[in-house]
Amino acid sequence: MLSVVLPAFNEEAGIVQAVRAIRAVLETCDIGYEILVVDDGSRDATWRELQRLAHSMRSLRAIRFSRNFGKEAAIRAGLEAASGDAAIVLDADLQHPPELIAEMLRLWRTDDVDVVNGVKVDRRRESGIDTVLTRGFYRLFSRLSGLAIDNGADLKLLDRAVIDAYCRLPERQPFFRGLVTWLGFRQVDLHFDVAPRLAGASKWNGFSRLLLALTSIVSFSTLPLHIISLCGIGTSVFALFLGLQTLWVWAGGSAVEGFTTMILALAFIGGILMLGLGIIGQYLAQIYNEVKARPLYLVREVLDRPERRLQHIHQTRQPIEAACSEP
Repeated sequence: MLSVVLPAFNEEAGIVQAVRAIRAVLETCDIGYEILVVDDGSRDATWRELQRLAHSMRSLRAIRFSRNFGKEAAIRAGLEAASGDAAIVLDADLQHPPELIAEMLRLWRTDDVDVVNGVKVDRRRESGIDTVLTRGFYRLFSRLSGLAIDNGADLKLLDRAVIDAYCRLPERQPFFRGLVTWLGFRQVDLHFDVAPRLAGASKWNGFSRLLLALTSIVSFSTLPLHIISLCGIGTSVFALFLGLQTLWVWAGGSAVEGFTTMILALAFIGGILMLGLGIIGQYLAQIYNEVKARPLYLVREVLDRPERRLQHIHQTRQPIEAACSEP
């Protein structure tokens, strides 16, 4: 059985068409399936559209968050609720073409792989600035973490063993692409061109992308802390050299000049200190968010078959109750 997970946020204009398009592809595949939509606290009529669709589509399941917890939390919730032998994560705006499902299944079945990674080939639908920043982030992340996710996407097929391993990870701020690569297993890449959005506009903005970049780098590498330590050593050596030079000039009986140089040196050192404090602050914030041990998401409502509904609600509430019972 195959589970298809769709994280959705304010997708009322295209969610019905997306689910039907995915079902049409799945009907041509020789496998049982379920389509699991996670409504990430949408403020529009996304949930109402899913309720209407569920009356005529028995294979549709849906989870509704109590508020917007973010795409990473929605992916995690979908994978935790998935009951298939494998799961495919797709964007609800169909920028990940559903036609790729058949090829991903073929690779999973015949090539004996555990993970099929969707890799973007054509990024021309993104602005020039977005493309440059995205590629820069991937290169920086790869160098700092040692994990290659160049042009990676959330489009992935995961075997049941990988799903179980991913859902056991305790992170409160997960980075799906990075964690799947970190898990290992047998992985293969599937290149694809990004399709146009089905409807509406992207929910990602510059701030949310920057926040995800900072969180993912801090989660996977301590190298920035080591770099700051090296900068501190370099600054100390520079200050020592400047002090010895000043002492040498003074001992020679000359007046010590260079007020502008001293001001620039102080500004440089102050900038290094502030940068170091900022990086340390990012790690402290990450630790703070982890030790709070709040649940990654809260479920408000579930659309499911009656025989499965109570079981799923119990599974999603259990970790919440456990976290709340801790001192």
